[in-house]
Amino acid sequence: MALTVTPSTAAPSRRKRRLLANMAFHWADYVYVLPAIAVMVLVIGYPIVYTIWLSFHATPIRSGPRDWTGIANYHQILNDPKFWKTTKNTFIWTIGSTGGSFILGFSAALVLHKHFIGRGIVRAILLIPYVISAVTAAYVWKWMLHSDYGLLSGMLKNWGVIHQNLVLLDSKDNVLGTLIVVNIWKEFSFVMIMMIAGLQTVPDQLLRAARIDGAGIWEQFIHVTVPHLKNVILITTLLLFVANLNSFTLVYLMTGGGPANASQLWITEIYNLAFRSLNYGLASAYSVILFLVMIAAGWWYVRVLTAGDAERRAS
Repeated sequence: MALTVTPSTAAPSRRKRRLLANMAFHWADYVYVLPAIAVMVLVIGYPIVYTIWLSFHATPIRSGPRDWTGIANYHQILNDPKFWKTTKNTFIWTIGSTGGSFILGFSAALVLHKHFIGRGIVRAILLIPYVISAVTAAYVWKWMLHSDYGLLSGMLKNWGVIHQNLVLLDSKDNVLGTLIVVNIWKEFSFVMIMMIAGLQTVPDQLLRAARIDGAGIWEQFIHVTVPHLKNVILITTLLLFVANLNSFTLVYLMTGGGPANASQLWITEIYNLAFRSLNYGLASAYSVILFLVMIAAGWWYVRVLTAGDAERRAS
């Protein structure tokens, strides 16, 4: 009986053989990138492997042999109520900052994409938050929002809007939302830049054709502009998500995770465990959990970005 190979199984096999053949044919080209690969393995691969290895060990404060504990560090983390509070804070911070920055930045890009007098000046002003260092922004906002002598409370009291100082960074109920607002102010300029660049690539012919067909401004935006910006939107949101998930400077300098851990995030807790408590094993386990979440986000991004590629190649 003759063995028949269905096209669905034969196509991946042929692509794999073709890829291996191309790699064998261009083997000399890979020699040129070996130094870069070696550097990446040294500065990226080794720390990742060492962190994973360290997460399965107990690390005493005094120098000495590390004790293998298996998954004890992970068990301790997952059974600690503080971890779940920190996880909740982290995802509220990440989703709120990413969503708010994207909405505000995209809105600013839509406005600045239009021609009007003084557009260049407005663009330059809106870029200021992006070019200011995170350390400078953190200290300036911390001073402005101070409960006793903050600029914001002083101005509102002088205008008669409020009669007592605002308690924002010192309030367990207000601190996380306040930090998210400050972070949105810091990050929306990045989204604005990316979206302006993407809007400039939307073909005018498609917009004119949509107008001729009777589409209004909203229909043009939904059915022409947004689909054309799909890849830019995905890249921008992923970069924001990863950056906010690893955001440390703003939160640590403004509140240090307080008050009463109300603004504690994964990354600040990792810092506290590693450099304050000197519990490197537990901090490494925290880092591995954070790393897995970012890997999952990257995998989802690649899947969404490459969706439909196989059908397009086949056609």
